[in-house]
Amino acid sequence: MSVAAPVSPMLARAVDAVPEPDSVEGGLSYEPKWDGFRSIVSFDGTTSAIGSRGSKMLTRYFPELTFAFESQLPEPCVLDGEIVLRAGEPGNERLSWEQLSQRIHPAATRIRRLADETPATFVAFDLLSRDGVSLLDTPFAERRAALEDLVGRLGDPIHLTRTTRDVALARRWLVEFEGAGLDGVVAKPLAAPYAPGKRAMFKVKHHRSADVVLLGYRRHVSGHGVGSLLLGLYDDDGELRNVGGASAFSDARRQELVQELEPLVMRDDAGDVVTGETEQSRFSAGKDTSFVRLEPTRVLEVRYDHMEGARFRHTVQFDRWRPDREARSCTFDQLETPIAYDLGDVLD
Repeated sequence: MSVAAPVSPMLARAVDAVPEPDSVEGGLSYEPKWDGFRSIVSFDGTTSAIGSRGSKMLTRYFPELTFAFESQLPEPCVLDGEIVLRAGEPGNERLSWEQLSQRIHPAATRIRRLADETPATFVAFDLLSRDGVSLLDTPFAERRAALEDLVGRLGDPIHLTRTTRDVALARRWLVEFEGAGLDGVVAKPLAAPYAPGKRAMFKVKHHRSADVVLLGYRRHVSGHGVGSLLLGLYDDDGELRNVGGASAFSDARRQELVQELEPLVMRDDAGDVVTGETEQSRFSAGKDTSFVRLEPTRVLEVRYDHMEGARFRHTVQFDRWRPDREARSCTFDQLETPIAYDLGDVLD
């Protein structure tokens, strides 16, 4: 397992509460859910590479981290962790997604400047390979011990995430760490091997969210600016399906979005804008359902309440762009599936 052999990260499925440790054979380990760029770091003893979820390479965007990996890691390894950016004064720090997302930029000069002004931090939470030996089939409890041995004594910007087996403490973390910008709590089965691309962990977040592909936009009813964004997810057959829309933008933001999305607008051979039509429902009868088609390459994170079939039940809330995500990695399996409950029990 080397720099030339990227690994798809193990994923987590959403649950509505921090699970009890005895809910899984072998018990659970709990840790904070960091709000940053999920990253698989490969170091072959000389050169390091940073791959994101969806295998998008992030190496060029974080030169300060590649320098740290190559100067501090004592031996070849493959680490699973999160790139985060800390903002604020000591004693009053929190994570800054806005500053972190600015690092995904085409200009190398800007990347170098930001690396100096707002250096990133890497938080390690799993070890997939050590000195050329794969640990994928090793139980997490043993991988964690090896991770502590490997990176526990390294200095900034490489950090080891904290863990606990105390479910009461994990539930405190869920509440307390939100003030520092963290995203929730993750529970990992202690006896489980590493499962690339599988939802083998559990996550409890402060809200339901999904990463979706931007398909296009509808013009605002006023005729000025973007009225709503059309969103998509890839199904099991690799087909990109429309799952709903996001709206509720200010007048100024609607105008900004037109300019921001212009490079993604699809055009025909004559240079005319390509448009499409969404299906009409009984609620949209008589309304203009046309939209401007966009190249399906941009990913955004949205907040939602629940699904109805294969669509968001209500219009969702735009949260932020996800420049670290590849569109193809946005699939239905990330969505939280509500726990089954008999309607008769509700009515009684």
